[in-house]
Formats: sequence, structure tokens, C-alpha cells
Amino acid sequence: MPRRHMIMTGADGTALRAALRELRTKLEVPEEFPAPVLAEAERAVRDPRLPDFDATDIPLFTIDPPTSRDLDQAMHLARRSSGGYRVHYAIADVAAYVTPGGALDAEAHRRVTTLYFPDEKVPLHPAVLSEGAASLLPDQTCPALLWRLDLDAEGRVESTDVRRALVRSRAKLDYGGVQKAIDAGTAEEPLALLKDIGGLREALETERGGISLNVPEQEIVEHGGSYSLAYRASLPADGWNAQISLMTGMAAADLMLAAGTGILRTLPTAPDGAVGRLRRAAKALRIDWPHHVPYAELVRGLDPHRPAHAAFLQECTTLLRGAGYTVFTGGETPDPALHAAVAAPYAHCTAPLRRLVDRYTGELCVAAVAGTEPPGWALVALEALPKEMADGTRLANSAERESVDLVEAALLKDRVGETFEATVIDVKDREPLVGTVQLEEPAVIGRIESTSGELPLGDRIRVRLAEASPGTAKVLFAPA
Repeated sequence: MPRRHMIMTGADGTALRAALRELRTKLEVPEEFPAPVLAEAERAVRDPRLPDFDATDIPLFTIDPPTSRDLDQAMHLARRSSGGYRVHYAIADVAAYVTPGGALDAEAHRRVTTLYFPDEKVPLHPAVLSEGAASLLPDQTCPALLWRLDLDAEGRVESTDVRRALVRSRAKLDYGGVQKAIDAGTAEEPLALLKDIGGLREALETERGGISLNVPEQEIVEHGGSYSLAYRASLPADGWNAQISLMTGMAAADLMLAAGTGILRTLPTAPDGAVGRLRRAAKALRIDWPHHVPYAELVRGLDPHRPAHAAFLQECTTLLRGAGYTVFTGGETPDPALHAAVAAPYAHCTAPLRRLVDRYTGELCVAAVAGTEPPGWALVALEALPKEMADGTRLANSAERESVDLVEAALLKDRVGETFEATVIDVKDREPLVGTVQLEEPAVIGRIESTSGELPLGDRIRVRLAEASPGTAKVLFAPA
């Protein structure tokens, strides 16, 4: 999970966008798709591999940010006559368009994942696919991997099925509208059940010791030609929606484990030192963390709308370092097999328009349910996928981290010498004169260096902006 999400609103900010373009050049981010790739994508749109099973009678809907067009997932929720719930979850079938070994396939393996910058995204697949024919846009019939998950009254998965199908989404919803409709009691049952099922799955997550971090987005907001930074916390509907995806990823892992071939998303348990660092951050932010309270229980009680809690949630993402992918074949026992944050075996399978590995996971799951051998092209690619995904994820994390640093520096470059109210949220163990501060306004978290004494961990202090250089993409503060 990335440390901070960023989106950009308001005017175009010519200088800032130029700096972001330079960053993409420095990171050697892929540019336009080569002509052969675009040509193959156009041919694939005209002649996709369509399934025989027609599920267009299921009134699916999507939930995404308002401007999104690369829609990987669509769902329909219902009560079962025998009790419990039925979840239909359609995932875009990228393999219906991508020919193994072709130009599209090779380019996807080069790009690995969609990259997100504050001003634009660099997609994994050409827009004619990712925002067109392969996307689960409303009123568009398209191929998908259709999951059917039957749950009991407590939200536990009782049975799983996934097959190729033609689907048709009826509506493109956004988080704000979904939350408003559910809160007002005006949502029809297929949507209203999102709260019920999402809540049950959150309770099961708590039961098994898993944790979902409600990390706020850092938003760049334009005001009359200037910019400010603010945190925007996600809505409960974001969490309920995420639980459907998590549940599907866990079901995918179970299918592959039973079949003896697959690729899991894994995360080791955080070392004691990392948890100890978080305890120091909690103390710095005046967050009460009794020793008998588990980390997961503490995090669930935090309010991301409170600045101190938001800062702590940002720091909590450090426990997610070390995530990777584990391939297993021939019925062997994967090691490692668990995702520590999910507290269960888990697989990435719900975002194939934006992440390479999901196309392969979906293929393995379809074969597992059908009781057939996975296609050779999927098996051949498995061994290389963990490294490919690691390299792609590393680039995505660098893009995000350096974008954050660059934007903060660009927004503060004319304020060098000014003072700000801040809280010291971290001090380096071996360098007590160096640490991290969270500004109250704007919403910046930056490095601080003292020359006059140890930094007071947890104290509110006044700091002076010593440096803000978009050229080096850094901000630096000093005690005022």
C-alpha cells in the first residue's frame, strides 16, 4: 500500500506540470504506446474472444471515482432465499483482448502496472481497451470473469464459482453518491446490501486479526491561482467496497491453493522494531496505545479526519513493507503463504486493467473451478511474475513518493523563511537532531533538522521553512 495518495484539482498549474513531466523523464516512465501495440489493440477491439455464457440479465453496477473510466469491477448483491447473501462480482476479462506473446502482451509486461501522478496517469493498456472495450462501462456488453460468491448470514463464504461471461453494467456510481443514498435510506436493495455485507466482512476481518488502513488522500486544491494541501478521508462506502474485493482475493487464493498452482500476494509479519517505532509515533501524536491493546484494534478506533490520527495512519503503512508475490506449482506448499494485513491467504485478481498479475490469477482461478489445466501461456509466465511485479511496484512507489516531495516543494517554494505550527511526529533514534514534522496548515509532512538541541518528540513547535526546492524535490524545516 502506498504511503500517500494524491490527486490534483483546479487550474492546470503550468510550472508544476512541467516539473512532473521532468520527473517522468527522470524515472524513465513509458511514454506513448508503440504503433504496433495500438494497432493490435484496435484489432482486438474489433474481434475479441467472447464467451458463450450470457449473464447480461444480472443488473451489475460499478463504484469508482466520478472521473474514472478504467472500470475493472462491477457487482450485484442479493439476499439468498435460504438465508445469507449472493455476491456477483464481474472482473474485466483482459485476456479476451490480449494475445499471449503478441505486441500488447509484451508491452503489458514492460509496463506491469498503471502509474499514477498528480496530473495524469500512465496506463498499463491502451485507452481503447482500458477505458473502452474492456472496461465495465455502463450499458456496454463486454466479456468478464464473473465471480459468484454465496455467503452465510455472517458473511462467510460458503461456495465460490468463477467463469467467463458476457456482462452488462447498468450504472456507474461514485463513492459520495453511494454513501449519500445508503445514509438516506434511498438506496435500492442491491446497493443497500453493500453496507450489510461490507459490515459483516469488516467484522470477520477483525475476528481473524486483519486490518484495513483508512489512509486519507492528500489533495492539492487550487485557490485563485495558488495551491493548498488538504487531507481527505475516505468514506465508509470505500471500505465496504474494498471488502468485496478483499473477499474475492481471498477466494481466489483458496481456489489456487486447492488446485495446487497459483500466485499469492504475501506480506510478512512486521518485525518488533517496526511496531516499536509506531508506538513512539503514537506517543508523539498523543494517541493512547495501552500495551494490552493490539495494533489492529488501535487502528480501527482512529478517526482519519483528525490530523494526528491521519498522520499516524500514514506511518502505519510502513508495516506493509516487504509485500511480494509467491508462486507455487505442482501441489507444493507455498512459502510464504499469508498476507499479514489480510490475516489469510490472498491474491490480486480484481484489477486486471491496471495490474499485470491479475490477468494471470484470473486465468488460474477459472481453470481451478473448471477442473482443467491452466493454459500453457499462463503457466510459462508464472516464474517471472514476482520479479516483474516487484520492479513495476518499485517504479510506482517511486513515482508516488517523488511526486509528493516535488509537489510539496513546488507549493512551498515561495514561502522559504516563513514559520508554521507543527507537531514533531518522529525523531531518528541515532540522530536525535533529525526528525519529521506534520504541519497543521498546509497538510505537509516533512523533514526537520535542528542545530540547537534534540527535537521534542510529540511536542507542538513552530518551525521555519529552510528549503523548498522543486529541483531537488525536497522540503526542509528547522525549529523556529
